[in-house]
Amino acid sequence: MNQRYVVNVEAAVVRDGEFLVARRAESEDHAAGTLSFVGGTVEGIEEAEDALERTARREVREEVGVEVGELRYVESGAFLADGDPCVNVVFLGRHESGTARPREPEEVAEVFWLTADEVADHPDAPPWTEASVERAEQRRADLGW
Repeated sequence: MNQRYVVNVEAAVVRDGEFLVARRAESEDHAAGTLSFVGGTVEGIEEAEDALERTARREVREEVGVEVGELRYVESGAFLADGDPCVNVVFLGRHESGTARPREPEEVAEVFWLTADEVADHPDAPPWTEASVERAEQRRADLGW
């Protein structure tokens, strides 16, 4: 089988014990209106070094106007998005600068700084986001961030 995967990267940006979480725009094809980390697909790579990390930083900058520091691996998984196989990689990074606000309203409707418990209690957090936040929180605690 010669199946190609979409590669998606998300950044669990943390500041003062809270995570930057976005409400996906209603116009999004996948999981519209739900909470997620900010991220997007790997596109047109000219340089292979740090391709996933570069994508995570670019997506956070473009979508919500925030700069992220050093990134640490949290998890990866695979799923089908509208019938297309997708690999999703989540990184943890500290907020360096910028005020989070939706800059691409066709992708991000709102942004929030929430604790892991607040995400778990949020009615618009799907199970996969809750699980990713829980893993990111554990990684954050392990790193002493």
